[in-house]
Amino acid sequence: MAVLCSSSSVILPSSSVKPSGSERKSPFLGFSPTAISKPSVRVGIYANSKRGLQVKCEAEQATTSLVPANQRWMFDEEEANGPDIWNTTWYPKASDHVNTDKPWFVVDATDKILGRLASTIANHIRGKNLASYTPSVDMGAFVIVVNAEKVAVSGKKRNQKLYRRHSGRPGGMTVETFDQLQQRIPERIVEHAVRGMLPKGRLGRALFNHLKVYKGPDHPHEAQKPLDLPIRDKRIQLQK
Repeated sequence: MAVLCSSSSVILPSSSVKPSGSERKSPFLGFSPTAISKPSVRVGIYANSKRGLQVKCEAEQATTSLVPANQRWMFDEEEANGPDIWNTTWYPKASDHVNTDKPWFVVDATDKILGRLASTIANHIRGKNLASYTPSVDMGAFVIVVNAEKVAVSGKKRNQKLYRRHSGRPGGMTVETFDQLQQRIPERIVEHAVRGMLPKGRLGRALFNHLKVYKGPDHPHEAQKPLDLPIRDKRIQLQK
């Protein structure tokens, strides 16, 4: 029979236990309480003629250091016995990703390759260029794209790349090429490319709101004082 030690005492019948000597095993515990050299739980057995055998347990407070032994040389003595400051994981709080504090960037899409431009925009919207990047948190910036009608593609994609949409009714599939969509709604081309590079789900829908695409060189976000989008990819510009 196993006895679970807790803060409360456990009463056992006195008729079934005959303690004779400190080294004799208890039939209820299965071991001698005095045989443990350094117990993590202090066990005491008290005999009472009226109430039977009483078992009391007292948990000893751990005094070991929280910092691993091979890392204690990095800290002072008072720090080694404190909290584990070496293995704490930082996670952004709500005050670390407030939308009103995020930076704004602007990029001119004139003669820029669509895929390379979209990947650069998606990295800044997600915040992958920051040291505080967290996959499950919106840590990125706002990006403004102007001159969306002048974005370029390589090869024969201008006539071979297709865009499909469906009205939801039978036979409502509409297919058009890149050139046709660029003449009709040029903003949708950049939005479609960036949306495909963002996570799918609630976070991706929230991040997509950080993208502002406009036809022409003007945009209504001068109050945010946007900076030029830093582009490291030298192949993003179309070579004529």
